[in-house]
Amino acid sequence: MVARTTADAKGEVVVLLIGMRINRFWAVHLWLPVMLAMFRMLRELEKDPARGLRSRVMLTASPRTYYIVQYWESKEKLYGYATAPDAFHHKAWAALNRKERTGKLRGQVGIWHEAYVVPEGSYEAIYGDMPAFGLAAAHGQIPLEKRGRYAKDRFAHRSQQQPVAEKAG
Repeated sequence: MVARTTADAKGEVVVLLIGMRINRFWAVHLWLPVMLAMFRMLRELEKDPARGLRSRVMLTASPRTYYIVQYWESKEKLYGYATAPDAFHHKAWAALNRKERTGKLRGQVGIWHEAYVVPEGSYEAIYGDMPAFGLAAAHGQIPLEKRGRYAKDRFAHRSQQQPVAEKAG
């Protein structure tokens, strides 16, 4: 393992933070299905890489709050999964909405998400004595020197990807 590395991301980076907060611990019958649905969606995405989830990290902010940082191939793939009628997310979201409309979830379990599309030049990463994690797990890990020793150098890095020229009609 190289001592200091950085993520080998090129172009835009798509990040989704998604989670839940247990508002009433004793309402296990309401918050546990939400948590289990998230695990099921992650399994579905891991089995079908073409849907676009590149990597994920599960975290906890407190004994009440759990979330997953997800790295996606593109915002189109993220929204494609979120709206796909054949994806488990569609079924889980419909069930959650039904419970919400009847007031069954109100005050029992909170859900949230934040999505970010980060343009190249607006992210940088450094990992010291770490296996691929986070952005590096999603996009690959390279020695720090390939992107620059300092954060300002890594922010200034631009990939060599050239846009595909449009074919003349």
